[in-house]
Amino acid sequence: MLQIAKYCASGNDFVIFHAFEKADRSQLARILCDRQNGIGADGLIVLVPHESHDFEWEFYNADGSTASMCGNGSRACAHYAHRFGLAPSSMAFLTGAGVIKAHVEGDMVQSDLTPPVIVNQEIVESGMKWWLIDTGVPHLITFDADIEHFNIDLARTLRHRYNANVNIASINLDGTLRVRTYERGVEDETLACGTGMAASFYRAVQERLVDENTKVFPKSGETLYLGFEEGVITFKGEVKGVFETTWRN
Repeated sequence: MLQIAKYCASGNDFVIFHAFEKADRSQLARILCDRQNGIGADGLIVLVPHESHDFEWEFYNADGSTASMCGNGSRACAHYAHRFGLAPSSMAFLTGAGVIKAHVEGDMVQSDLTPPVIVNQEIVESGMKWWLIDTGVPHLITFDADIEHFNIDLARTLRHRYNANVNIASINLDGTLRVRTYERGVEDETLACGTGMAASFYRAVQERLVDENTKVFPKSGETLYLGFEEGVITFKGEVKGVFETTWRN
């Protein structure tokens, strides 16, 4: 039996639990994340002990594949770790993309993401200019004022062509940002993607389209606060613990 928690961060949902040791939990991730026959989630996060940091995580997408990083997942697991006494309110934990620092204050959680890397700025697809940016995982980003008409078929094609998540962003008149994301591993558009918002924000900052501190709105409509200082993207927003239960596998 497993004691698990269901969490939601900006529209992304996760199943989270902690264990004593690392293991291959890809099949368990597929079972738990199944929205028809399981708990239902975008991903599974398992916290395990680490000698040098507060903990280490294992992150699985809903299809059982692993991911180096997940922005909203980092905030959800930080809240979980603090709530269950696994880490103090200010913590550092190890991911596949490196060490993430996070701070929990009530239900507001901030993560300092790994430094972004611009992989390619010269991609043209369907008449649009795309950047490929790695914010722990790879993201394609383009800007389009007509963000309401997100071409899922195109996103699916580009996801496989570049082995990356696909984001369309638009700049609001007040200098805030809207982002929609097709996520690799979920293989569909999700309500939010933290690293996708971070990558879109970073491109907008590099092109001087937004300030270095601004609000970002994913499809869920929730408000995220992103900042860029000394090469680090900060990512802050509300986290919700949905429920806790026992899973009998």
